Amino acid sequence: MMEVQEGAELCFPQLLNTSCRRSTSSGSEVVFRIILLSSFSLLIVALNLLVIISVSHFRQLHTPTNLLLLSLAVSDILVGLVVMPGIVFRRTSCWFLGDLMCSLFNYVAFIITSSSVGDMVLISVDRYVAICDPLHYTTRITVRRVKLCVCLCWLFSAIFSIVFTKDELTQPGKYNSCHGECVFVIEYVSGLVDLVLTFVVPVTLIIILYMRVFVVAVSQARAMRSHVAAVTLQVSLTLTSNKSELKAAKTLGILVVVFLICFCPYYCISLAGGDTSFTNPSEFFLGVLYYFNSCLNPVIYALFYPWFRKAIKLIVTLQILQPDSCDANIL
Repeated sequence: MMEVQEGAELCFPQLLNTSCRRSTSSGSEVVFRIILLSSFSLLIVALNLLVIISVSHFRQLHTPTNLLLLSLAVSDILVGLVVMPGIVFRRTSCWFLGDLMCSLFNYVAFIITSSSVGDMVLISVDRYVAICDPLHYTTRITVRRVKLCVCLCWLFSAIFSIVFTKDELTQPGKYNSCHGECVFVIEYVSGLVDLVLTFVVPVTLIIILYMRVFVVAVSQARAMRSHVAAVTLQVSLTLTSNKSELKAAKTLGILVVVFLICFCPYYCISLAGGDTSFTNPSEFFLGVLYYFNSCLNPVIYALFYPWFRKAIKLIVTLQILQPDSCDANIL
């Protein structure tokens, strides 16, 4: 009777000696985690799906900047479709899809995250050229070049991810201590390289580029005010410029702070050589915070654009199903 009870607590009762035990968390805690992750997953998919439909459907939105937003939305929606459901599977501490699927899941999750960071850097470069060198923007940043950069970004992410997951791909289940477990362990040196290439360098570039954009935007606004002769026009321009400077400052602050808040905890664990499967409560919430950035990206990058609100209205009202709706005036 005792053996039957112990077998019921195992992920694979037929493997009494090598099977993992089921989660010791209370039923209400497990249900809370599943509901929370499922809600995040649905929210991520819904928001990024709106961005993908908007940019893909309306021809006016087929611009270099929006193509970068589209790539970012694709990587983020994959977080909701692939990564978050995979994490939900892990919440009971039993992985029933096998060691090979666990390795592939970790590899795909690595690609998605790396491509998302790469897209953010490309968006920063795009905005830098647009603000700091507007006369040459149309010749330097073309649709063809942006498509090439996006493809290279995904290709580099795939190759980059192989370097860090090659042990898992060649030896599935290498770091699993029992059957029914799916963990992804990054060694200290690998974690340090990952920290530099996917966090320190991108964050540094984003901060430098956006601060340069902000400085140029402020200097341009001051130069415009200094050349205005009419008092009333100058007052009006001053108010408008102040609002623009404030909006730019808030946007830059949100971009940098949210990115740091979401990514820092994860990379601290990775640098320490810890388990990033987020099985205990503290690591679980850090993992949720890390991937929740995919939900915030479309809010930060897309909802600030008026065309996005107009596109949402046309999508929700199903007006995009009408003939020639792709040629609608969105801008």
